[in-house]
Amino acid sequence: MLNGGMGKSVQKWIACCLILGNIKTLTMAATIARSDTNLTSVLWAHAVNSQKLLDEALAGKIDMIEADIVLGTLENDTSGQQIPVMGHPPANVSDITLETFLTKILDYNTLNPDRQKGVKLDFKSTVVYEGSIGILNSLWKRMTYPVWLNADILPGPVNPTSIPVDANFFLSASKNFSSAVLSVGWTTQWGPSFSEGAYNRSHVDAMIGAIQGNNITGSKHEITFPVRAGIAAQSLSELQRLYSSLNGTNKLTLTIWSSAGDRVDIEKLRELIFDFGVDKVYLDVPEEVSSKLDLGRNGASSLWPSLLKFSFMNLAMFFVTQILSTRN
Repeated sequence: MLNGGMGKSVQKWIACCLILGNIKTLTMAATIARSDTNLTSVLWAHAVNSQKLLDEALAGKIDMIEADIVLGTLENDTSGQQIPVMGHPPANVSDITLETFLTKILDYNTLNPDRQKGVKLDFKSTVVYEGSIGILNSLWKRMTYPVWLNADILPGPVNPTSIPVDANFFLSASKNFSSAVLSVGWTTQWGPSFSEGAYNRSHVDAMIGAIQGNNITGSKHEITFPVRAGIAAQSLSELQRLYSSLNGTNKLTLTIWSSAGDRVDIEKLRELIFDFGVDKVYLDVPEEVSSKLDLGRNGASSLWPSLLKFSFMNLAMFFVTQILSTRN
């Protein structure tokens, strides 16, 4: 049995947990129940960089189509003309151009107003974004569904080798697309063998500076920060600071993404998601990660078990530390 001093300590903590600590859990669930806004339940089609994959995404039940844009050539085009095409580096030959890709989504959404799909456009270089602006301008007024403009605009963890899109050019040009969600992140290096890495103070300060320096805080654009799951799981405090620095001027969310095989601390990632709230976090990760997170992605009622499990885990951790401290 617990000794008298420790027993009273535990009792006091449980009371505080019920009154204060678990209020966060209960409030989160109540918010979801009221608004029915669980952004982790949004379904993604990732790397839709071909005609076939686009047709499958449009025919499927997904909500958001994510695709990459590079400066390259169209298959069987003997002219060799460099234009924005769908593809992920190092690939630079595709069977579909950006213009065709956007037109097909526009046509689908026009014919299916009750089943419209949003699109996230991931521009892989400054030059391809510059070459895409005219295409976006020609279609923009008719694209009345969610359109995200995405780029890695700053170098991030862990010593990445890819070159960021120029932050000032991307942000200043994107301001002209008033309804766009600006999805701005960092280049990263991660994989199955990585365990150490985080978005640190300098990464966050540079992002805040780029957004404020280009007056995005005065533009009322919605901003989402795409963060890599394995790195974000180890970056809670700095991501909290990023959010608190800008949420007074812009609507903010995180978009957690991951490559297949990435090492991810599931418990830490779940803690981050619950800390921000599922109404502020999109989740674009492989099934191997999402299934382990157990976030109740079908709605608020199925989220309760995970929220309570999260709370009881914290309670158990407290018991362990109290027992160890008493023995010492």
